[in-house]
Amino acid sequence: MSLTATLAAVNARADQTSPTGLWKNMDDVSGKPRALIRITESGGMLLGRIEKVFPGPQEDSNPRCTKCEGTNKDAPVVGLEILSGLSREGGEYVGGQILDPDNGKVYRSKLRLSDNGRKLDVRGYIGVPMLGRSQTWLRQE
Repeated sequence: MSLTATLAAVNARADQTSPTGLWKNMDDVSGKPRALIRITESGGMLLGRIEKVFPGPQEDSNPRCTKCEGTNKDAPVVGLEILSGLSREGGEYVGGQILDPDNGKVYRSKLRLSDNGRKLDVRGYIGVPMLGRSQTWLRQE
């Protein structure tokens, strides 16, 4: 195997051990794709921004966060930072928050990779993790 191929294989495996990359989240009710979210790491903290939305037939193709507050009020959903402040603690990423653009609310959050890094279990909650909602995001790259 050439050095280039070896490095590419190592990088591909490394990507599976980190939540950085592009993820597709699915609607909890319909099971249809909702958005693509790009997760990056900066200074040991994870950030996630919406790169693309998949609107339903009756939905706006360029939605805005009309229910958000502060600087996110009426901001375009595409480009919106929805994950922030998560840092690794053991096998999870904790201590951050997640914004739900549908209702404008910000929740505490934690993430955990599953299925050999192909899935990301995302939990948003109020107070304690038991009081919240979970989604499984699918790795796209």
